[in-house]
Amino acid sequence: MSSHHPAPGVDPRQLQSLVDRHADLPGALLPMLHAIQDEFGHVPEQAVPVIARGLNLSRAEVHGVITFYHHFRSHAPGRHVVQVCRAEACQAVGAVALEAHAKKCLGIDFHETTADGAVTLEAVYCLGNCAVGPSLRVNDDIVGRVTPERFDAIVAELRAEVSA
Repeated sequence: MSSHHPAPGVDPRQLQSLVDRHADLPGALLPMLHAIQDEFGHVPEQAVPVIARGLNLSRAEVHGVITFYHHFRSHAPGRHVVQVCRAEACQAVGAVALEAHAKKCLGIDFHETTADGAVTLEAVYCLGNCAVGPSLRVNDDIVGRVTPERFDAIVAELRAEVSA
């Protein structure tokens, strides 16, 4: 399973370059936020005033968009991101129980990271894997037919990679 390793620090010049590169696009804010998160693994707090200046928006407007879309993170994620599908097709085949198991197993809620920094848990609304739900996205890999036991095995594998 592939791993997400966000950049260790946020280079202000790199941040400004991303803002400048996207500022003239129509509807620039969302593509800009995606580019920043792709680069740094999250949209750091220090990006908000830079984005606001670049797009002539208030900091509150930028912050509002970041918090409205669950996709954007304001803190660096764990070394692995696990997303539980919450769409109706997955819910019909056990995703609600899987979600409860995942939260209990990891000891965290959605949008939180385990104390060891290994796993960030997120909700997602449809992975396009409806025929074989309940589904997860583990980093960039889609996994279907996930039982609580399979979830535990996946987490054990992720933690083994982290400690290796």
